[in-house]
Amino acid sequence: MAEAGVAHSELPNLVSIICDHFKDIPIFRSLAHYDSVIFSIISICAISLLTIFASRQLKMIPGRLQSAFEMIAGGLDAFVCGILGPKGRRFTPFIGTLFVYILFMNLISLVPFMKAPTSSWSVTLALAICVFIYLQYTGFKELGFFGFIDHLLGNPRGVLAASVVIPILMFFLHTIAELIRPISLSLRLRSNIWGDDMLLTILAGFGLKGIPLLLFNTLLALLAAVVQACVFCLLTTIYFALVLTHENEKKEVGHGV
Repeated sequence: MAEAGVAHSELPNLVSIICDHFKDIPIFRSLAHYDSVIFSIISICAISLLTIFASRQLKMIPGRLQSAFEMIAGGLDAFVCGILGPKGRRFTPFIGTLFVYILFMNLISLVPFMKAPTSSWSVTLALAICVFIYLQYTGFKELGFFGFIDHLLGNPRGVLAASVVIPILMFFLHTIAELIRPISLSLRLRSNIWGDDMLLTILAGFGLKGIPLLLFNTLLALLAAVVQACVFCLLTTIYFALVLTHENEKKEVGHGV
């Protein structure tokens, strides 16, 4: 949904123009509040079409589009497995999809009359909640119920296991950290993309005098779009690495016993 209080300072986009033209029709007045959702759906459709075209006629000697997709897929797999190890390959489809989807949503604002859905917290929070749910599911699946509770307790061993205060304190801190992750993950992405959009909006208001700065900051916005997609996926991968690290520690303890 559009952010309250800032919609008036944004550049007009396709949805806002259409809704403003048909503002006497109730459905279009309501539709204006869901422009971020509409552009996120447009992003999904565009990615789907590109994927269909790239995989429609796979060849041993790939064309440009197929080569580009294979390079992206190979790079994402190397990125994830470089952090999580070979077992992390099962997370490549999820993290890779996040990267492509976020990157496309970040870049779409550079197209005239388009808006970056990631400049809305409702979109980035939904992405972060998906990461949070999958992360908790992975933790329960890999560690088991008691193993996951042990992880939240800080894996107390030896003298720490005999104490009651420290494990309870660690449980409280770990639980708060788990709950804060989706908020920090979503706000980091939203704030950076929203800030870039606002800067471009201000520079566009300078008219012809602002064109050099606008072109320069457009290049910076392009770089920021890639960097923010990478940061979001890097943090997601690290969160999974923390769960898998505890899984390895659990297995080592089991073998030692």
